[in-house]
Amino acid sequence: MMNTSAATGSAVDPRQFKSFAEFYPFYLSEHANLTCRRLHFAGSTLSLLCLVALVVTLNPLWLLAGLVAGYGFAWVGHFGFEKNKPASFKRPLYSFMGDWAMYRDIWLGRVKII
Repeated sequence: MMNTSAATGSAVDPRQFKSFAEFYPFYLSEHANLTCRRLHFAGSTLSLLCLVALVVTLNPLWLLAGLVAGYGFAWVGHFGFEKNKPASFKRPLYSFMGDWAMYRDIWLGRVKII
């Protein structure tokens, strides 16, 4: 189940968290909007497919395509639907880890997209 009890957006500076375990509830609170979560899931899935294409073809353009797909879908979700700024601007490593933790949690049914 998604934990949205952490304060959101402008009230919290994502750089304050000392561990990913502290950061992840904040990360989830920044993804309360269903469409935003769906867009993250779609972008992450497309990124994985691009990674497979990169390995199969050895064409480095697939790496660029994967980055554009992953971040493009996520940023549309944040700016267009969630109405917040992605935490990746201030905490890129934890945000990247959060993307994949949320992706896993969606597959495990802990975070809902339907």
